[in-house]
Amino acid sequence: MNYLFLATGFEETEAVSVIDVLRRADMPLKTVSITKNLLVDGAHGVTIKADVLFEDINMADADFLILPGGMPGTKNLEAHAGLSLALKKHFNEGKNLAAICAAPSIYGKLGFLRGRKAISYPGFEQYLDGAEIQSTTLVEDGNIITAAGPGVTLAFGLKIVEHAKGANVAASIAKAMIFK
Repeated sequence: MNYLFLATGFEETEAVSVIDVLRRADMPLKTVSITKNLLVDGAHGVTIKADVLFEDINMADADFLILPGGMPGTKNLEAHAGLSLALKKHFNEGKNLAAICAAPSIYGKLGFLRGRKAISYPGFEQYLDGAEIQSTTLVEDGNIITAAGPGVTLAFGLKIVEHAKGANVAASIAKAMIFK
């Protein structure tokens, strides 16, 4: 199972595009509200109904834990103690993580990016503690994928698919979506 976490103020494009791409690839995915409500308001007034509340999931079976960015969504994700603990456990077990836009700053502050290549939304590089900041918009370094922002969401989702299911599956999804 893969989990994408939603907090009030998330960047809608970064969530919905990734959800769409992973589901097209038949990757099991649950959207998780870290609020006390399944309905989560995005940064631009779009409300998404999450599949499940944070307290109702068991991440023992998790493959990817995915964080969309946006403000104040990233700050709200970062402030959630349960999510921070889950991310640390996942990282310590060597499992897959992905974050886009401002959200890679959460991984940076938790120390996950030390000695790794990474990227974030411009202006958030200072929070990627110990990372080797890249000039590209999408970076995969081992089990961590980071991306720069909303314009890269399809490529970000496809990179997650490629990592999990291989380049041929990602290429097939990209072709079907008319994505170069």
